[in-house]
Amino acid sequence: MGLRGSKQPEAQVLLLGLDNAGKSTLLYKLKHNTCVTTVPTIGFNVEMLEARKNRKNLSLTVWDVGGQRQMREHWTKFHQDASAVVFVVDSSCKERMEEARKELEKTLGSEQLRGRPLVLLANKQDVNGAVTVTEIKDTFNLRKICSGRDWFVQPCSASTGFGVEEAFRRVVQMVK
Repeated sequence: MGLRGSKQPEAQVLLLGLDNAGKSTLLYKLKHNTCVTTVPTIGFNVEMLEARKNRKNLSLTVWDVGGQRQMREHWTKFHQDASAVVFVVDSSCKERMEEARKELEKTLGSEQLRGRPLVLLANKQDVNGAVTVTEIKDTFNLRKICSGRDWFVQPCSASTGFGVEEAFRRVVQMVK
């Protein structure tokens, strides 16, 4: 799934979250530094990003998989080659926090993702009344469900770009 014959190291990143969390908006903000209007992802989007780690180039393949209920059953098909998981939460939608927590816990329970780092993006922090990072850490019980893996929670806004680059810098640091 990478560039065959490429000498630079590669890492596959799985970008997951419920529908309308902002995954595709986030990916295209990072890739093109522009806010794009997206439609619900049916299937997946995949983008290559270049990064630097330890003064070496690293090629990231980011798999943005649709978050609708019927798509979530297919998430496991993307687990095998993932070097890291980025899980996006819509911080402005308190009504779906429990649903997001259950999906994250189910995902992290996958044998294929054991020990893989997690960056949880608390997206839509620019919306009034958004849940804070501390509230998300507590609601998701991250200390418990992330035992045995590196994890980090990053506040961000995919539409404004706030926190997006920082989040992916953290992903690059965490991949093995």
